[in-house]
Amino acid sequence: MQELTFVDMMLGSSLFIQFLMLCLLLGSVFSWVSIFQRWQLFNQARSAHQEFRERFWSGIELSELFRNTDPNEAEGAERIVFSGFKTFNRIRQKTTDPATILEAVERSMRISIAEEQDRLHAGLPLLATIGSVSPHIGLFGTVWGIIEAFRSLAVVKQATFAVVAPGMAEALITTALGLFVAIPAVVAYNRYLSSSELLLNHYENFADEFSGILHRSLVARKAD
Repeated sequence: MQELTFVDMMLGSSLFIQFLMLCLLLGSVFSWVSIFQRWQLFNQARSAHQEFRERFWSGIELSELFRNTDPNEAEGAERIVFSGFKTFNRIRQKTTDPATILEAVERSMRISIAEEQDRLHAGLPLLATIGSVSPHIGLFGTVWGIIEAFRSLAVVKQATFAVVAPGMAEALITTALGLFVAIPAVVAYNRYLSSSELLLNHYENFADEFSGILHRSLVARKAD
């Protein structure tokens, strides 16, 4: 008896099982595309944050620091601090009250942090969905395949393990494929979610440090 390969079992499955396999394969493609995109985004975000932090604490004047900053291209801490600095300059022309100025600056930076959170979390729901749904699709295909295998036994006079084994193996393919799709998606989701929270914490700390710098500057000017 010729040994059945994995491809032979896939091609020999019913149309419904093949449809489920196609869905899982497409899910795997979307998952890996999203994983690669998130990998690029987080690498870029970490590099940009480190570069801006070094420039910010180099002693350069804020006006010089943001002289060539494009709001549409800035990201991470640079975008957050730039938003606060721009609000600081605008509100300071209308009032000299430190509390009012700082409240407007912090509100502007909170909005920018929320926008950065949306940017970092984009794509993660897709990975979470693929990671949670794929095993269930695989299990559903397995249950369906087992039902079909037992139905086929009804027309066989003598049921042996050799007769049942191919059908059971075909049924279990979808479970294996579902796990193959789900595991990388779940691992990547947890990894990128952790990286996102870490970066957001850095951004919030940076915003707090910038607020402290502005507060000391306003208090010193008021004292003068």
